[in-house]
Amino acid sequence: MKISHQNSIPVIDLTASTNDVARQIHQVCRSFGFFYIIGHGIDEGLQQRLENLSRQFFAQDEATKMQIKMSLGGKAWRGYFPVGDELTSGQPDLKEGIYFEQELDKNHPMVIAQTPLHGANLFPKNLPDFKETILEYLEAMTNLGDRLMRAIALSLGLEAEYFSINYTADPLILFRLFNYPAVNTNQSLWGVGEHTDYGLLTILKQDDAGGLQVKTPSGWIEAPPIPNSFVCNIGDMLDRLTNGFYRSTPHRVRNISGRNRLSFPFFFDPNWNAKIQPLHLANLSVNKNTKRWDHTNLQDFEGTYGEYLLRKISKVFPYLHDEVL
Repeated sequence: MKISHQNSIPVIDLTASTNDVARQIHQVCRSFGFFYIIGHGIDEGLQQRLENLSRQFFAQDEATKMQIKMSLGGKAWRGYFPVGDELTSGQPDLKEGIYFEQELDKNHPMVIAQTPLHGANLFPKNLPDFKETILEYLEAMTNLGDRLMRAIALSLGLEAEYFSINYTADPLILFRLFNYPAVNTNQSLWGVGEHTDYGLLTILKQDDAGGLQVKTPSGWIEAPPIPNSFVCNIGDMLDRLTNGFYRSTPHRVRNISGRNRLSFPFFFDPNWNAKIQPLHLANLSVNKNTKRWDHTNLQDFEGTYGEYLLRKISKVFPYLHDEVL
């Protein structure tokens, strides 16, 4: 099966054979690391409930939304933030959002140890179906993330279970609801500026407003919505693990649709304590070009994923980092 394209971003049908999906992922990740998936099996009714409830939440006044503000989540790093609070490369993003992660009770060992980004989520009390929908979606997307990482392992010539055994037996699950207000086409404001994602794999649901842009070797291109698809991209830790063989790709968002834009990024990441060291990949050439958009070199990083993540989020919400971490 050949890869089809939507404005140069490949579309991979997960109903194809396992080997065919792995081959296509290999081809995509060696080019620019972004692709759509269809045939993923995530219930469309669940997706619609998520979108409807998110629109209801963001349509409320700010005082109501701030009832689940992030500072109330403490070290668990959950809850709502208003427009302008989140920074990318030191610049405020033109978006508001809610942070969710794996739901853990107070008796979980990582919660008892007061490990950052581990704990219970904050849910709006005036939207009774919100919690059930979010947790159902997290479970479905975790299963999809595991399925895709198996295909990525095969694409690298590894055993299908390689990542689940070594890095994601207990993955760090991060999920966001983002609302991007519309901007005037004459304004140069970004919903979120140029960046790469931190972990292994991002699986993004977006509404039909558009605005996502991806940086390719030939320049920036649009990633327009395709009905009942997800946009996937590899993150910094997969770049680090493969020693640059698969590269994390910069992307950004500018909403000029004339209306609010919703997006739902789901991050399937290594375990908090996983040590991130390059894999020994036989017969695979290493990308020697270490120049990145942010002038850093991922191959210089030594340590656990939790350590990498804390360095990053300290710059995203510096006031919150100082307050609760």
